[in-house]
Amino acid sequence: MNMAFENFCEPEQFEIIFDKESGLEAVIAIHSTSLGPAAGGCRFWTYDDIEAAKIDAFRLAEGMSFKNALAGLPLGGGKAVIRKPAREFHRDTLFRAFGRAVARLEGRYVTAEDVGTSVADMLVVSQETKNVAGLPTQDLKPGGDPSPWTARGVFLAMESSVRRRLGRELRDCVVGIQGLGHVGFSLANMLHDAGARLVVADISAERADRAAIELGATVSSADEILSAEIDVFAPCALGAVLSDKTIGTIRAKVICGAANNQLATDEDGLRLADRDILYAPDYVVNAGGIINVAAEYLGWTSEQAKALVEATALRLNQIYDLAEASGAATHEAANRAAKAIITSRRETSMVA
Repeated sequence: MNMAFENFCEPEQFEIIFDKESGLEAVIAIHSTSLGPAAGGCRFWTYDDIEAAKIDAFRLAEGMSFKNALAGLPLGGGKAVIRKPAREFHRDTLFRAFGRAVARLEGRYVTAEDVGTSVADMLVVSQETKNVAGLPTQDLKPGGDPSPWTARGVFLAMESSVRRRLGRELRDCVVGIQGLGHVGFSLANMLHDAGARLVVADISAERADRAAIELGATVSSADEILSAEIDVFAPCALGAVLSDKTIGTIRAKVICGAANNQLATDEDGLRLADRDILYAPDYVVNAGGIINVAAEYLGWTSEQAKALVEATALRLNQIYDLAEASGAATHEAANRAAKAIITSRRETSMVA
């Protein structure tokens, strides 16, 4: 496995799901329940085989353990990935089958949206299990599409990182965004409103053209944006974009984006540090979505959720301070801080 994190521990549980009638092939990975039920979204994606899905689920679930710990949420880490069927399928039937799989876990795993899934999909899942969030909002309570919350946290983290590394405001920066999905486009809008100049890349020419028309963005390719003349690189697509093959080409001095598992390996975080590139650990800055999910699932108010999201930059600066004080790379400092929280709770539970 090409892991971005050191192996902190083996996952507590792997569920491999096959449902012939619906065509469902899925993996649910529960990495840790030390802090509470394992929470993390459901990804709907094209995987070569179930083994590839299993590896992705583990990486994502481990990231959710760290993300939830550092965000101060009473939740462990988990993730579900569904292989997009190669043949024709009925989407509602597929997601109802997935909902039944979640229900069989009896509350150990709480699902929500992720890449390739939507509020409508979670509504279908909710017909089979109560352990789901990201449902339509009611009475101004937390819920619905969590992507704007994720984008807000990344924006705040980027604003703080630029001040720290470059001594500038975002209005004086060029930001490259790789990936214009729900989170990426929301982030682009926020950056445009802040006065930043944008360079964007997306597999959808339609989304890229929309950013050019609406936001005055310069359109690049997914590969070329890595070496573009930009101040900040924001990976907002899939993971492992920061690798030994790409890091040497990056000109940006700050990397802060919404994608999960941006580092292809743990060593790539060291490569960024060696090049004096300030890397904002992804699971520190992209927690806004899971904060909204947690608030919905746990019955918190919108004000409570907003306060936690607005504190994203504060939490990130604490990690930066830890890294500087210890001489560690930023991803190492974040990993250690998250592990300390999880280990402390686990040891407390054992004593009790």
